Amino acid sequence: MASELELKYGCNPNQKPSRIYMKDGSELPVKVLSGKPGYINFLDALNSWQLVRELKEATGLPAAASFKHVSPAGAAVGLPLSDVDRKIYFVDDEGELSPIACAYIRARGADRMSSYGDWAALSDVCDERTALYIKHEVSDGIIAPGYTPEALAILSAKKGGKYNVVQIDPDYVCPDTETKDVFGITFEQGHNFFRIDRDLLADVVTANKDIPESAQIDMIVSLITLKYTQSNSVCYVKDGQAIGVGAGQQSRVHCTRLAGNKADTWYLRQHPKVLGLKFVDGIRRANRDNAIDVYISDEHDDVLAEGEWQKWFAVKPEVLTREEKAAWIATQTGVTLGSDAFFPFGDNVERAHKSGVTYIAEPGGSIRDDNVIETADKYGMAMAFTHMRLFHH
Repeated sequence: MASELELKYGCNPNQKPSRIYMKDGSELPVKVLSGKPGYINFLDALNSWQLVRELKEATGLPAAASFKHVSPAGAAVGLPLSDVDRKIYFVDDEGELSPIACAYIRARGADRMSSYGDWAALSDVCDERTALYIKHEVSDGIIAPGYTPEALAILSAKKGGKYNVVQIDPDYVCPDTETKDVFGITFEQGHNFFRIDRDLLADVVTANKDIPESAQIDMIVSLITLKYTQSNSVCYVKDGQAIGVGAGQQSRVHCTRLAGNKADTWYLRQHPKVLGLKFVDGIRRANRDNAIDVYISDEHDDVLAEGEWQKWFAVKPEVLTREEKAAWIATQTGVTLGSDAFFPFGDNVERAHKSGVTYIAEPGGSIRDDNVIETADKYGMAMAFTHMRLFHH
């Protein structure tokens, strides 16, 4: 490993020179095994690695993340995939999947449109099964603590050898303080070593106090995901995977709406009419994603009427009406919602309810906490106040 790496350029091509380096002259904790990662690649790599490392430490399960522009499009732990999961995530064979492969497939599947061209992060050694899945996805790179020889061979051949493969020292611990320069002025703060675990969920403030083990895992997934998401941020989670992330919005209710709409889209992909779509032979995964996105959107009537469907579908799809979509979304339940700061109004809870939220983890501390709790009680939700803000910028 080297003490510095020269990069092609910074955030944009005009921002030169660019490099990453250790201020004390020690060796970098990362090694490039293939490709030439750029400035934003490394921002994604280092943020995503922290997320998956902490998620595994907190849950004991292998974890993965799919990052775009320094926020997760998805994150998940390595729980088994159902038959429906395999179909909506394009697992095209019936072979056995390793836990780390399941984790990445779930992370990638949270919001496949946003994950297009992602940066992947794995808490565990990348195995052949995971590499084979990534091989067929449009992705910029990956960070992991190690790679099996078979996995490294597959990934090193991706994109004609230009796919970025980064290995990180899993034992690396960063300094207690961190700095960054903005407009020539240096900022310094303590690194956010705050530990997220089940102890954070002890203060259940609603009438419903029942938060089962599975929901506690989902709360941890949501909070650790938020810890590495550009604020303001809100995260919907179900069955150990993020299903909707709303990042970088100025209004918290807009975060809740954005993430809720993504969660609704994730669930609509499981509608029988969507599962029954017949695609043209040889269609690429990205085009399949685009086709499904258009089909479940309110624009699909025009597409079907204009004959555009023939680009994607072998058979003209039956219309999925707004009423059918609303009825299907109304069957969603058991979803967990995490927020990186308090809900200032009950409207966030109202919107969350529409996407099947049953459990909420948020810091509390609003002058309208009573209204937020009252709204949660109206829907029989269980809500824990964590008393810890998780802003990330």
